[in-house]
Amino acid sequence: MIRRLVLFDIDGTILSSASAGRRAIRCAFADEFEELEFFDQVRFDGKTDPQIIAELYHAAGVPDAATEQRVAALLERYIGHLPAALHERAEHVRVLPGIRELLEALHARSDVVVGLLTGNVIPGAQLKLGAAGIAFDRFRLGAFGSDSASRPDLPAIAAERAVPWFGRRPHGEEVVIIGDTPADVTCGAAIGARAIAVATGSFSTDELLAAGAAAAFATLADTAAVLEAIQ
Repeated sequence: MIRRLVLFDIDGTILSSASAGRRAIRCAFADEFEELEFFDQVRFDGKTDPQIIAELYHAAGVPDAATEQRVAALLERYIGHLPAALHERAEHVRVLPGIRELLEALHARSDVVVGLLTGNVIPGAQLKLGAAGIAFDRFRLGAFGSDSASRPDLPAIAAERAVPWFGRRPHGEEVVIIGDTPADVTCGAAIGARAIAVATGSFSTDELLAAGAAAAFATLADTAAVLEAIQ
């Protein structure tokens, strides 16, 4: 019987892309704007790609530009720039500590479904994981920035996609979200999901616990301890 739906964030949790995503979005904005001073006003971590684009348009002083069509066009250009940005940083793109071992341990369990819950649009998720040497199809399902610009929408979407394995929508402690930002910790509140946090991004374990994480680790290197927290 399936007992857990375990959903992983990508950036700062599974891997570090060495800011390749930020570089690619910057290149996409450079196609429209000569000056990019506004760019550093927006934090990217914990947000969906469409949300980031909309916030950048606001920071640029043109909030009306953040239409659905224009955001979609900019995201398409971003995906066009991303392979080169990842290639430029190939020596620094890396899987974060413990991830490979944790994925192997979870995949070996018949009572766990492993998925993604990420603000990346699907092509971005595929490219980043591929650059780090992790197959996208290792994850049975996912919810992405492609599905909604609002991160709190994503856990319910992932739960709906898990119905074929559970026979119903999993909820409450059956759903475990693993991420590196307070947004990862809080996004599953509507379905009662638990969050396990890791401080391999920009936030400390104390900050992640204060956001409501059930457990927080410096890294995910201690597979046994992380598995115990998932139980």
